Formats: sequence, C-alpha cells, structure tokens
Amino acid sequence: MKALLQNQVVRAITETLEIVNNTGQLSIGTIPSPIVEQPKRPEWGDFSCNVAMTLASTVRQSPLKVAGVLAENLGEKFPTLFKRIDVAPPGFLNITLHPMHWLEVLETIQDEGASYGTSQIGKGKRIVLEFVSANPTGPLHVGHGRGAALGQAMATLLATAGFSVSREFYINDAGRQLQLLGQSVYARYREYWGKDSSFPDDGYHGGYIHTLAESVAHTHGETLLEGSSNEAETVCAQEASEILLHDIQEDLSTFGVSFETWFSEKTLHAKGLVQSTLDELQERELVKEEDGAWWFCSSVFGDEKDRVVKKRDGTYTYLAADMAYHRDKLARGFNTLINIWGADHHGYIPRMEATVQAFGHSKESLRIVLVQMVSLLRGTQKIEMSKRAGEFVTLREVVEEVGSDAAKFFFLMRRADTHLDFDLELAKQQSSDNPVYYVQYAHARLASLFRVAHERGVCLPTIQDVDQTLLLREEELSLIKTLAQYPFVIEGSALAFEPHRVTFYLQELAAKLHAYYNKHRVLPPVDSAGKSKDGLPDGPLETNGKVASSERASVHDSLTPALTAARLALLRYVQTVLRNGLTVLGVSSPEKM
Repeated sequence: MKALLQNQVVRAITETLEIVNNTGQLSIGTIPSPIVEQPKRPEWGDFSCNVAMTLASTVRQSPLKVAGVLAENLGEKFPTLFKRIDVAPPGFLNITLHPMHWLEVLETIQDEGASYGTSQIGKGKRIVLEFVSANPTGPLHVGHGRGAALGQAMATLLATAGFSVSREFYINDAGRQLQLLGQSVYARYREYWGKDSSFPDDGYHGGYIHTLAESVAHTHGETLLEGSSNEAETVCAQEASEILLHDIQEDLSTFGVSFETWFSEKTLHAKGLVQSTLDELQERELVKEEDGAWWFCSSVFGDEKDRVVKKRDGTYTYLAADMAYHRDKLARGFNTLINIWGADHHGYIPRMEATVQAFGHSKESLRIVLVQMVSLLRGTQKIEMSKRAGEFVTLREVVEEVGSDAAKFFFLMRRADTHLDFDLELAKQQSSDNPVYYVQYAHARLASLFRVAHERGVCLPTIQDVDQTLLLREEELSLIKTLAQYPFVIEGSALAFEPHRVTFYLQELAAKLHAYYNKHRVLPPVDSAGKSKDGLPDGPLETNGKVASSERASVHDSLTPALTAARLALLRYVQTVLRNGLTVLGVSSPEKM
C-alpha cells in the first residue's frame, strides 16, 4: 500500500534536508520536521512548504537562498516525483507533482475502501468523552442536540484517528436541581387532586411537569397527600427523573447517539467517593477548613480564588461532586478527559483544570469544548424559546420534523463555539440550498449511475482495470486532489475537535462532483436522438425549487468505452469518500433520493 502523497513529499523534503546538511551546503544541525500544505491558489502548485523560512536564521542565509538550494537538490534527488519546484518570495517552495502520481490516491482508496482516512496518530491513547450530560429534569432541547451531534462525531473522528474512545453520559441525579424537580412535580400533583399548592419560585415549568404529575398520580393515587411533603417530594423527584432519563435515552437512541457508560452522580455519594476525594486533597494540603466550611485551594493552580466544596451545614457543593467524578475518571486510566459543555459553563473551566492538577495530572489532560447556543428559525422568522418558562423546542420535535440526518448535519456545520442559526424550512428542502441534501444527493446520484451501468451490462471497474492516462485532465485531477485531502481533513478535525471541517469538506467534494457530472457524460446515450439515459435521479439538481440548467456537453462522439470505464472508476472512489465522510458525521449515505 502506497504512502499518502503528502507524506511522500514530507519524506522527500526531510531526506533533502539531511543531504544538504551532510554535504555542507547548509549547516542545519538538527533536522526540522517540514510542514507541507495545500496552496491557496492552484496555480502555485500541488503543495507548499515554508521550511526555508524557518531555517533562514539558523543557517544565516536568506530564505530565498535556502529555498533555492533545497529546490535544486529536490529536483535532482526525486526527478520522477516532482514535475516542477518553484521558489516564491519570501521563501516558499511551491511543488508540483508529476500528474501520474495522483492516480496513486485512487489505488489507495481502492485498497482501503471504508478504512480510507483512518490513521494511528492516536496510538491507542485512551480518551473518555463526556457529552450531553443533561440533568434528568426535563426533555432534551435543541442545544442538547447540538452537543449530542458534536460528541458523537468527535468520538468517531478520534477513533478513526487511532484513539481508544469511551463515550460517557454523566447523570446529574443528586442535589438541588433534583429537589426542585420533586417540588415542581409534587405541586402539580396536588393540583391534580384539587389541593392547594405552593409552586417553587425557581421550579420547572412546562407541560411536561403536568404530565409527570399525572403519571405519579396514576401510580400512587392520593397516598402522597397523606404523608410529609418532604417524603412526597422525594418520591416525585425519583419517579419523575427516572421517566425523564428513559425519555432522554430514547431520544438519543433515535438520534443515533450512544454511550458506553451512563454514570450516576448518586453513586459517588453512595460509595463515599465525594468525601474520600476531599480527604485525599486535605492530605495533600489542597483542602483547608475555614469558618466551618471546607475550601479547595484551586488558586494554587491558577484559579482566581479558592472554592467552597463543603458548606458549614455539612452539605457538598456541585464542585465537590464534580471533583470526585473527575478523580474517578482519572483512576480508570484515561489519558485524556474531554468534556463538551454549554458555553455558559466557561467560568467553571479553571476549577476543573485545577482539579486534575491537584491529583497529579497535567492541565492538558483535561480538554473542554464549549458549545454555543442554537437559534431555531423558520425562514427568516425566529422561534422564541425560554427554558425558564418551559417554552422550548425539544430535540425530539426537531428530529421528527427534519429527520436525524439533517439535524446532525446542520448542528455540525459551524464551529462549536460559534452561534448557530438552524433553519427548519431549509433543512427540509430538496434543493442545492440544503447542504445535507446536496451532499447526500451526490452519493445517491452516483449510486443511480452505477445501477444503470449494471443494467446495461457495463461493469464497474477498478483503477487497475482502466486506461489511467484518461484521468489526467485538469477536471479529473481536481477531483482526485480533493479525494487526497480527505485523510488530512479527518486527522486535523480529530486533533482540533472540530467536526465542522468534515461538513465543509463534503460540501466541497459534492460541489465538484455535481459540476463534473453535469458537464461530462459517463455512459453513452442509448437512442438515436442522443437523449441522456444514464440514470440521473429525478433530473438535474434543483436550486431554490427550480431545475438547474445542465452544462452537459451535447457532442458525445469522443466518449469511448475506455473513457466510460475510466470515469466510472474515478466516480466509484468519489462515492467511497462521500460515504466515509458521512459515516464519520453519523449521517446516512442514501442509494436513492
């Protein structure tokens, strides 16, 4: 199996650096690791490298002079790999490969198939990825949906890059929020039986509280009216949270999001892990007692001030339980802890960074990814939501309206830390304006083409079966070069925790595919009028509800069987990469649309 072309270029530059160093042409000393990137403009070549500029001060020569020495040696050492090496101010190496080398990309995709894009850069390091972790005090809303889509895609990306990933949901089933749930449900329960009730000022609103109260009433009848309100509220909290957790699990399963571990906060208290955590930190002199309360000395690790972890009345703060939870994660042997949180938790980050350091781990062993809010739109009309008033759109409602695929793709179209406008009407459109439809249509379009080819008795060849020189024109090479970028997009997305890079890439690949397919015939016409019968699903792709005009060439005399075979081979690998990328995002690859 051939190495990725970009890696071949990196190795060639590294070998050249060693040569010029050993021969005394440049006194480099320690050989750096060159960085090779795709130029912003195609006329600058296939790859660009700035190593000459990074070495200039070391070798005490101008960047242009260093680049010139490297370019000359690269050309002499690797004449069959490089077609041209240009030196551009202030010292870039702009590299163009011999076109035939790009065909190696298709061979690699043929060999690797669904594994194309995977790597072992993670070296099996263990990661626990905690995401969603919604309190079981209400339904999942669209904000949770964005976190769920992000977490699932990140987990797949990291696994694809060679990390060992465990997905975890932390169930906040203890503390003040659960008490408020119990009080809210009990108040509605009393109303259900026609009794006076006092609804808590900061209780939970919304129709779902009434539904929960009715469920409790059907189970217990009026018996909860007879005992103490505290006991009744405890029962209401327990049963309501169990119902809500079941609904959360069901919604996530429908959304295609799963977890290896559902970790209950109650277990931390039941096993005494919260107190043992504080005891251990006290032994390390990182917890102090002042005015009857226990304080975590988080300021030692850069937090703006120390934090209370145990109040004067003996109850624990949220921080104490979170510290015990992260201590437990570390004890399970994970190399890195990744948490996906809402952006409103930004101020909490220094406390948790201090926690992992307090237990002897580096600050970098904890990574926090913040997710900004989602605004729902219908066209230009914003849907107003208020969680406090119980007025919000649930994830279930969004999935039922637009489907899981569209919801996931839309949630992943922007960086997690930027605000997202989610247009429900756009997500349902079957047009090129809808990004997920545009990408899925590209896959389905090719599937339809291959079905028609099969019906006509035209085989779907591999790259080894065709005349590869027919794929060296500019438009074919542009597609191949885009396919070659896929493994680097996956690797970069995984390391940066940014799945949106994959959505951008898939839209770019789909755009190139649609443009190519509209312009170039693949299968010959079958009637005397030269009409297209090549299986274009539902006609040309629509834009704003209007059928786009086809740019398909009207003259087909040059479409030989050899050219048909070559184009079919190329397009099967485009379909493979489209499918691989959609799989990473948790989005389906339809055969028909």
